[in-house]
Amino acid sequence: MAGMTSNAARVVLGVRGMTRDAGTSVAAALSALPGVTRATPDEGRIEGHYDPSQLPVMDLVRSVRSQGFLAGML
Repeated sequence: MAGMTSNAARVVLGVRGMTRDAGTSVAAALSALPGVTRATPDEGRIEGHYDPSQLPVMDLVRSVRSQGFLAGML
């Protein structure tokens, strides 16, 4: 995948109350984090691809929570 390093990881976060429309802004917030190469929203969840050597997965969870949603790893 373009932009992915050999250290790339994938995580799926459950996001309570997030609609697909709201997922667009949540994905933008995740994509703005250093090390996040892709964030794909769906109803009630978001898939993120990131480099764990640049940030821990909890930073992704915190970013989603800062958008006003409850989130956790699935």
